[in-house]
Amino acid sequence: MKKLFFIFLILLQTGYAQQTHSDSLEKKLQATSLPVQKLEILNQLVADAFNFDISKALMYAKQGVVLADKTGNKKWQPKFYEMAGRMHANLLHLDTASLFFDKAMAGYQEIGDKEGQASTAFKMAWIFKKKGKMDQAMSKDLYALKLMEETGNNAMICNALTRISEDLTMQERLGEAKDYGLKAIEMAEKNKLSSQLFYVYFNAGNVAMSASDYNASLDYYNKAMKFAKEQGESLGSICDITNSHGNALKRLGRYKEAKQDYETALKLAKQANYQNAIIATIANLGEINLLMGDYQDALGYQLETVKLQEQHNDLSNLTENYQHVSTIYENLGNYKSALEYQKKAYRMRDSVASVKSDTTMSKMLTRYETNKKEATIESQQSEISQQKKLQGLTVGILFLMLGFIVFGIISYRLRVKRNRLLAAKNAENELLLKEIHHRVKNNLEVVSSLLALQSAQIDDPNTKEAMREGQNRVHSIGIVHQKLYQGTNLGAIEMKDYFLNLGDSILDSFGAEKKIKIELAMEKLEIDIDTAVPLGLIVNELLTNTIKYAFPTGKQGNVVIKLEKGKTGVLHLEVSDDGVGKSSNIQGTGFGSQLVSLLTRQLRGNMKEEIHNGTHTYFNFNLDKVA
Repeated sequence: MKKLFFIFLILLQTGYAQQTHSDSLEKKLQATSLPVQKLEILNQLVADAFNFDISKALMYAKQGVVLADKTGNKKWQPKFYEMAGRMHANLLHLDTASLFFDKAMAGYQEIGDKEGQASTAFKMAWIFKKKGKMDQAMSKDLYALKLMEETGNNAMICNALTRISEDLTMQERLGEAKDYGLKAIEMAEKNKLSSQLFYVYFNAGNVAMSASDYNASLDYYNKAMKFAKEQGESLGSICDITNSHGNALKRLGRYKEAKQDYETALKLAKQANYQNAIIATIANLGEINLLMGDYQDALGYQLETVKLQEQHNDLSNLTENYQHVSTIYENLGNYKSALEYQKKAYRMRDSVASVKSDTTMSKMLTRYETNKKEATIESQQSEISQQKKLQGLTVGILFLMLGFIVFGIISYRLRVKRNRLLAAKNAENELLLKEIHHRVKNNLEVVSSLLALQSAQIDDPNTKEAMREGQNRVHSIGIVHQKLYQGTNLGAIEMKDYFLNLGDSILDSFGAEKKIKIELAMEKLEIDIDTAVPLGLIVNELLTNTIKYAFPTGKQGNVVIKLEKGKTGVLHLEVSDDGVGKSSNIQGTGFGSQLVSLLTRQLRGNMKEEIHNGTHTYFNFNLDKVA
């Protein structure tokens, strides 16, 4: 207990020191006007904030994204995309995190930064693991390992070995997992990779846990804790190792000590706003109370765990947590609820592909590759004998083809000449069209600036509010034209990226970045400009209403935006919040309400609104019927 209290006290002191350092950086950020210096300072602010407040780190990362995009800085753009994705991932905004990681990977590939690609691949793999897609996760980690072996970066190779060991552990291939884990430890110790020692021992503890060697796992976790304190690891890392240390104690039957670990880990997770760890530690507190026979306390923790996992679509360990709830209800004599959660556990188990099957699939893949090589050798031998027979015939045909080739060359030169002229004309037209979109976007920015100047001269708050909403509407259209001239498709824009930029812009205009979080629960989808502009205006109005009315008196909340295209061509849009239930008033008489109704009719759509646990607004647009 004294050891855990000491750890917690040290971390509080570290957090205070980091906060003081962040305040100093904030002053430097305000004092400088050079974009490159601002980006460097924001990078430091993200690193500092990540150690004690992930939401604040996300705020700085988003500022970096906006500035890097605005200045077109190719070096910093992918770095801040990766940072923003990492913060969203730790807050369990998995879809939004994936979008940022995709952009980071593309940016790193464009500038040839292999280390950046590997770092982003690791984070993409983590997202796939949370979604239960183990094959895709391991593919990303192997991709990162290949890149780092090419560059010879020992620290990153060690990191990759650790992550592949983790992948194999999750597939229950424990022998292979242990081998990779020991390779990582050997590399870290041999090359004195101090930054990796915490992670390699942490992973080794996890492998030992999965192999039911709990004493070994406890030893590894103690070593990891030692390096974490020496290296000043973040609150999140300390939280993770403390939670795992509790797991080892739990398996050894040392329940009271395990419970103390879990309680400390939960405090750290909440202090850092580390959503992933909050769920894990609450789940463990539920299980430890169950094992200790404190069923009422256990039930509260387990129901909260299930609620959070369902809310964030976090499928990892959800089957196990359903079973824990069922067991608790059974011990409390509530057999109806026990049966209900047991059924949920069965359904979840059947819906997620069995991880054990990955071992069989791996063996099948190995056999397939071996058989393919043997078949290739046999085919090559057969081809050699056939080639000897065909040589004579080939010589005769060669002379005949020579005449055709001469004729073809002449025709080809004429065709190339025509194609060059046509390509030059097309390139000229494309450049002209991009310039048009660029100028439209710049003109809309001028209009927005004029509205801002006019608004500054107005004292009436209602008029001022109307001017700001007008600015946001103009800006939502401007983003469409910006995406068009920056993208490769001049006729359509990718809506997930567009909504991400639009949402950040609206939150920034109302100063609501810390208060409201926006999650994009949608796949990438390209929409033509005639449909994208009214969709953007609709989402702009709904988000504006949500910010103004759904979360009063400083209440924090979440907004989810979904957009998907059905097989029949119908476009489905959903904007939901978990506010007070009156975030939108589409049937009212305000201009925004009228605008949404008008745009819905323009897109030949219909709208439905439901109010339960917040406001949920649904639209269906028949694109085939839009004029």
